[in-house]
Amino acid sequence: MRGKKFKKIRVDYLAVALIIGAVSVVPRLKAQAESCPDVRIIFARGSGSPMEGDGNYDSFKNTIEAKLKTTALTYDFINLDYPAIGVNDVGTMLGAYFGAGEAYAFGKSVNDGTRKLQNTVNSSGCSNTKFVLGGYSQGAMVISKSLASLNADKVIFAATFGDPKLYLPEGEGIMPAACRGQNLSDYRMYVPDCQAYKGLLGAYVPYEPESWAGKLGTWCNKMDIMCSSHLSVFDHLAYVADNLYEDASRVIFDKITKTFGLENHISSPHDTAILIDSTGSMSGAIGSYRAEALRLATETLNKGGRVALYDYRDLDDPYMPVEHCSFETCTLEIFAEELDKIKTDGGGDTPESLLSASFHVMKSLKWRYGSTKSVVVLTDAEFLSPDRDEVTFDEVVKLSKSIDPVNFYIITEPENREAYAPLAEATGGRVITSFNDTAELTDYIIARYDSLPRVEETEAILKPTLADWSAVRFAETEIKISFSTDASKVLVAVDDAILGVTAEREITITDYHGGIVTLVPISDDIRGDPVTINISGYGSGIVPKTPNTGRAN
Repeated sequence: MRGKKFKKIRVDYLAVALIIGAVSVVPRLKAQAESCPDVRIIFARGSGSPMEGDGNYDSFKNTIEAKLKTTALTYDFINLDYPAIGVNDVGTMLGAYFGAGEAYAFGKSVNDGTRKLQNTVNSSGCSNTKFVLGGYSQGAMVISKSLASLNADKVIFAATFGDPKLYLPEGEGIMPAACRGQNLSDYRMYVPDCQAYKGLLGAYVPYEPESWAGKLGTWCNKMDIMCSSHLSVFDHLAYVADNLYEDASRVIFDKITKTFGLENHISSPHDTAILIDSTGSMSGAIGSYRAEALRLATETLNKGGRVALYDYRDLDDPYMPVEHCSFETCTLEIFAEELDKIKTDGGGDTPESLLSASFHVMKSLKWRYGSTKSVVVLTDAEFLSPDRDEVTFDEVVKLSKSIDPVNFYIITEPENREAYAPLAEATGGRVITSFNDTAELTDYIIARYDSLPRVEETEAILKPTLADWSAVRFAETEIKISFSTDASKVLVAVDDAILGVTAEREITITDYHGGIVTLVPISDDIRGDPVTINISGYGSGIVPKTPNTGRAN
């Protein structure tokens, strides 16, 4: 709280890199046009960010603007003019608490930001202007906290990056549904950590108000301390380096073009491997399959993507998958020449060795980071599981997801739909059983912009927990909190300001003037779910021992 002396919390402080947000600067841009634009894009910067020269804002702006330039839409960009409070010595990334007089200023800064954002959107005199919102770290909190009070009808899309108040209910529990790829929140655009549940500073619940369905997306880097279950500060600072703003810009631009009824000529870079079944049974249909493979390759290459071509049969032939050209060697001319060389022969039994072939192809190709990855299979037969070299369905799916994922699209006969549906579903692809639909499939693959996985399915790591707590209030300005936990350390915050990290099981906070206390159990490189304790309304005396509900009773 500004103007009040803040006494140090009595814990064993550690020098930790737990500053909310990065050292970031956001340029103050001049409006593109003085009149009302079609689209107004607002970005809320991270902590300690001056108004000039920030990589996060520049990346957010530049990736969207590059796509808007392909349209006739008018637009401008606004950096939200709010405090974005930081610390004095952000360059060292050390110190476990904000300095005297600044400890509670973080919450005030977020509240100032939400008021500025509400006024900008709700009170806009441009009735036909649509808004796009984005925010990083503290700025993400500004966006997510504002949603319930903003007029959603005026907003095309809101994007949050590294939000310390993220809420993903599918990440709750010892073995969360997200680790099985189930019940994923529709606003989960890129959160690889399947155990991400609540942000470091708790959560805004609900994170997506009902009126915002389909208009909200969140990006949380793989081990970002602010929003994942891990403790990496470096991942929190890597949204530019890891191309996450570029990924978001494709989602945002797709929303913009749909809103204004425009054709979207922008897609993510594509890596598409085409596998053709060349057994004897394909002899009658190989011409049609070749035509569709050539169309897909032509469209992909014309859009700046890459293709690879293989054919496969059955291990009994013996006939391992043959590489005709890879991502590095396939030009359209070479692809067409190699496609004509594929001859049908062999076979005998019905199932073919697709699992073995696709496993070999996925491992041998050099997939680009951030590209949309596809395996397109053209076949008239089912597959073996396990394959004759013991490759199983589960191994293929696991490899597909570990790469980014690689989505499987199968063009086959109607009688094979049921057999291939699980493979397509498990990898995020489709099954097509009519040549009349293959053009639609090609268009769908080319138009996709979701180049990064929504979640990485994996085995959950046991997270530390905070079992229970009790609080004693000695005076209006001093509280003592005791708790039990299996964690080696506990991070302590008040009103969104990180106070410190302690290995003790009892802490005293002096100069306490109300607010929510957050306790986060931490062990090694993973953290547990934050427990929030709202004792603002209690006077002197004892707050009874409370189970891990996150709230005082």
